[in-house]
Amino acid sequence: MALRDVSGAVDFTVLEAMTAGDDTIGEEVLGLFVQQASLWSPLLDVREEGWRDAVHTIRGAALGIGAGVLAESCAEAEGADKATASPLLDRVRTALDAALADVAAYRHALMLKSLRG
Repeated sequence: MALRDVSGAVDFTVLEAMTAGDDTIGEEVLGLFVQQASLWSPLLDVREEGWRDAVHTIRGAALGIGAGVLAESCAEAEGADKATASPLLDRVRTALDAALADVAAYRHALMLKSLRG
């Protein structure tokens, strides 16, 4: 996994601007994003009581790292009623998977960069 594997699901210039280019802080923020995703993604199902809270939380985390498509998908799902939310939650899960793949590639590049000194 390397930067060449980044699909564009995350615009890392947003993260870099937020962290003033500090890779240590960037890594910490990305680690928190991954944790949030693992905590909230099981709730991305209309049968779960907290599905709306999950998309709201993931949306905020996505905005913080530059995952615009994920944030937009979350906003659409959050505004939907339960009867129409299922396909929108599918889109959230797909966008989340793409963002997580980009985050993994970027974190790998950060790790390699830190090893080089």
